[in-house]
Amino acid sequence: MSVSRRSFFQFLAGGVGTLAVGWGGLKAAAQQVFPGVLPVRSKAPTNQKWVMVIDLAQCDGCGDCTKACSTMHFVPPQQEWMRIYEVTDNAAAGSYFLPRPCMQCDNAPCVRACPVDATFKRTDGIVMMDQDRCIGCRNCIAQCPYSARSFNWAEPPHSPEELARPYSVEYNYPHRKGGVEKCIFCPEMLRQGKLPLCADKCSMNAVYFGDEYEDVVVNAKGETIQFSKIAKTGASFRLLEELGTEPRVYYLPPVNRKHDSPEEKRARGPGAASA
Repeated sequence: MSVSRRSFFQFLAGGVGTLAVGWGGLKAAAQQVFPGVLPVRSKAPTNQKWVMVIDLAQCDGCGDCTKACSTMHFVPPQQEWMRIYEVTDNAAAGSYFLPRPCMQCDNAPCVRACPVDATFKRTDGIVMMDQDRCIGCRNCIAQCPYSARSFNWAEPPHSPEELARPYSVEYNYPHRKGGVEKCIFCPEMLRQGKLPLCADKCSMNAVYFGDEYEDVVVNAKGETIQFSKIAKTGASFRLLEELGTEPRVYYLPPVNRKHDSPEEKRARGPGAASA
């Protein structure tokens, strides 16, 4: 059963919201209105745990990952589910580029923040968004320390290709006004045995993706890295991991490549130090 945002707010206006004051009351009211389908919806293969590794020494900031993501998911204008930041750290690596997808946190503040369980964690590690449940309160946006979420303040523009497909949480379109959106690791492609499009279309082969349980991540070129070696020996880092969010996106550190050409970056190979 689908319940609209308007129905939920009408429910609160009917008196329940005034009787059940506070966050606990809001969640209790939501549980009465929205069907309890979260356990079924959260299920995914339990023998998989997806993880992404991004080699900052290889990324040249071209934006191919962002373009591919936006094209596949019909991401509305002014949004970027995979955003590229240019970082300057003269003491360490000079200037480098840092791609930022959703971190798919194991201890996700956005999941705890959602009063209607529109944001939920799947058993394979992906944090999903359900637009059929989202009421547009934006608490998840306020709680995300990575600024990885966007909100549609107006009805987004639509293409015939986008509207031709019925809505599914696995690709999060057609888009709609009043909903929160973000990177979801392309679960539809994973089910087909393919890489997420950001990894598949990375021309520098900087984005690796794989299954933590299989202990290997791979890039579009077919190069592999043993995940446990970089995750447990200090060879990688995670953004703001001191907050306890347990991100599932790892970064191989940049090197001092301020004057490297794209050809030199490719020649170095994944994670290699600059001369």
